[in-house]
Amino acid sequence: QVQLVQSGGGSVQAGGSLRLSCAVSPRTVRTYSMGWFRQTPGMEREYVAYIPWAAGATFYADSVKGRFTISRDNAKNTLYLQMNSLKPEDTAVYYCAADPVSGPYYSRESYNYWGQGTQVTVSS
Repeated sequence: QVQLVQSGGGSVQAGGSLRLSCAVSPRTVRTYSMGWFRQTPGMEREYVAYIPWAAGATFYADSVKGRFTISRDNAKNTLYLQMNSLKPEDTAVYYCAADPVSGPYYSRESYNYWGQGTQVTVSS
């Protein structure tokens, strides 16, 4: 059974930065394509970023492009989301997800495994 354990997040003022982490077990993170999603109350979980298992390109939602960076450390079996220039509208619970085998990478229904979620709050 794959487990994704998230850490990081918290509260920051607009313009600040935060980094989210997602530890993957038991297999190594480099064997999974992985994504980040976020959700606010009353809204559906939305796609944020994606990194395929084969190293190379990364992909982002337009709302975070140029501000967020998805990456992974294979030695630590960990996925990251570096968030810079944060805005109040980035406030949400953020989730990491792995193994989008059943559909497109930007669709939450495609993913088999999810982290527990972590709150990010950006104040103006």
